[in-house]
Amino acid sequence: MNANFAFLNSFANIDEAAFDKLKNISSYKVLNKNEIIAKEGEAPLAKVYMLISGIMRAYINVESGKQHNKKIFVPRSFVGALTAIITNKPSKFTYQALTNCEVFEIDFTAFLRLCETDIAFSNLYNRILENVFIEYERRSLELMTLNATQRYLKLRQRIANIDDLIPQFQIASFLNITPVQLSRIRKKLNYKHMLMKN
Repeated sequence: MNANFAFLNSFANIDEAAFDKLKNISSYKVLNKNEIIAKEGEAPLAKVYMLISGIMRAYINVESGKQHNKKIFVPRSFVGALTAIITNKPSKFTYQALTNCEVFEIDFTAFLRLCETDIAFSNLYNRILENVFIEYERRSLELMTLNATQRYLKLRQRIANIDDLIPQFQIASFLNITPVQLSRIRKKLNYKHMLMKN
């Protein structure tokens, strides 16, 4: 089974005909490292992206001039300034490729038209929105209830090789800690691991 087809069916059952319709409103693209698909303060294009390889992020610039990573996206997931597109307002976040990425760019306006005429697409859209909400709640809960080390370990559970994929300061920003704090956490965990091996 096509991996992208299987991914979509993890949300809602769609048949091959519906998948073909989705392909007709999508285009394969390669994003270069640091390429931006939506920028904070600007109205985004009505496009959403299915990430099939690489890592992306959504971040906001804070008053201190620093950047804060709201979300790190890994394959397969949907990326885009959806709130800005739906409300027709400038994006609150910048969406950027942290590595070279492969994506399918989906025409969101055309997708909504399919939702109006095809229950399979309407169900798919609803399930995706539900998943986005669940992920948002999980992230909020982790920030409120877990300490920095626990949040780092949770991230490594979800993305096993995260330390090899993106710079430490990007990981620290997502965890809402400083790179120095992250370095200390990693050293402590490595030390514990060495003790356990001995």
